[in-house]
Amino acid sequence: MKQSATNKLGTQSVGKLLMELAVPSITAQIINMLYNLVDRIYIGHMPDGGTLALTGVGVCFPIITLISAFSSLIGTGGAPQAAIRMGEKNDKAAERILSGCVTVLLILSIILTAIFLIFGRNLLLLFGASTDTLPYALDYMNIYVIGTVFVMTSLGLNPFISTQGFARTSMLTVIIGAVINIILDPIFIFIFDMGVKGAALATILSQCVSAIWVLRFLTGKRTTLRIKLSQMRPEKKYIFPVLALGMSPFIMESTESLLSICFNASLQKFGGDLAVGSMTILTSSMQILSLPLNGLTQGAQPIISYNYGAGNQERVQKAFRLLFISAISYSCTYWLLNMLFPSFFVSLFSNTAELKSMASWALRIYMGGCFITGVQTGCQRTFVALGQAKISLFLALLRKIILLIPMIYIFPLFIQDKVFAVFLAEPVADILAGCTTFTMFMLSFNKILKKRMSILG
Repeated sequence: MKQSATNKLGTQSVGKLLMELAVPSITAQIINMLYNLVDRIYIGHMPDGGTLALTGVGVCFPIITLISAFSSLIGTGGAPQAAIRMGEKNDKAAERILSGCVTVLLILSIILTAIFLIFGRNLLLLFGASTDTLPYALDYMNIYVIGTVFVMTSLGLNPFISTQGFARTSMLTVIIGAVINIILDPIFIFIFDMGVKGAALATILSQCVSAIWVLRFLTGKRTTLRIKLSQMRPEKKYIFPVLALGMSPFIMESTESLLSICFNASLQKFGGDLAVGSMTILTSSMQILSLPLNGLTQGAQPIISYNYGAGNQERVQKAFRLLFISAISYSCTYWLLNMLFPSFFVSLFSNTAELKSMASWALRIYMGGCFITGVQTGCQRTFVALGQAKISLFLALLRKIILLIPMIYIFPLFIQDKVFAVFLAEPVADILAGCTTFTMFMLSFNKILKKRMSILG
């Protein structure tokens, strides 16, 4: 049974296989989206101080994102490397990659927990917290970071389950945690009257259960690759390629923290707490786009990586075509919904008239270029699946570091409405980065496949 789950990556119909792997991954990401958003929905509707509490939790977003980014550095970097080795029929090397990644995740979680507990207050002020919102931000952060080891274990190791073809098991990792979180949130926030502290506690308890689920599976009998204590010492020849490949998704996620700092600081300067609160809602809306796209690419990654390792060019090309069409269709549909019904998305997070008014106006601007996100995500994540660390790293830097962050500060110098100028930077960067990514992919995709074929002979 273990072998059939892996072998079908190279034999089963690509369309059927993508559906089989992508649907659970997308479902998991949608549920994970609820995982991330449900705190904000409940907090935003708190009867006393809901708007300030929502803004305070939004200020914690860079810390949450950094923890997730370091998980992706190892998980998203290691899973394709393991899948390529399995395609080469080298399961022993794939298992060493998995076991070494467990150790690295544990070390990183300890370091991050210490840093955030020691420097958390100063970081939150840097991220845009005001005198009014800082107490809420501290209450949430101090509890959330205690569960860093659980978050990193579940997020960092779950890709090793899906990359073996166990997409449903991977989906259950997220579902179990999300359901527990959704149940505990209103109990802790409202019944126990814990407010934002309750939201953070519910999150780390649910992540703890998810982490236990992942570890039980990857040490059990069903898995093809198994965590082994004898192989948990990280080896340079395996971990360095993981870090190199994982650097792209790491930068894509970690720069969300830097991006949040830049947005919040600029919006606090030009629009105050109301503008920062609106940004929390816009970021949440963007997650509704990005997380299902991540699920789609996670479903395609094992197919692309395994068949690239096996030298099956035709299956790699077909998997990418299906991924690309699906990704662009979703991003265009979501863009249209945001343009037509912005107030609907905003009302999910707040019932305050003033905040709803500003956020609805800002949403149309901020999401104006999201129709091309499917192009960028599909192409950039395919580079990762093919093991192309350098290209994927450049594309990860392009949108946020090279384009978006400078635009956040440059546009207000030339546009009279400063808040509008800050929000406008997002769609301009999206469109420029999407076009560049697509052009580079079209120029290099076939060359990469031909080079692989020549190596395999």
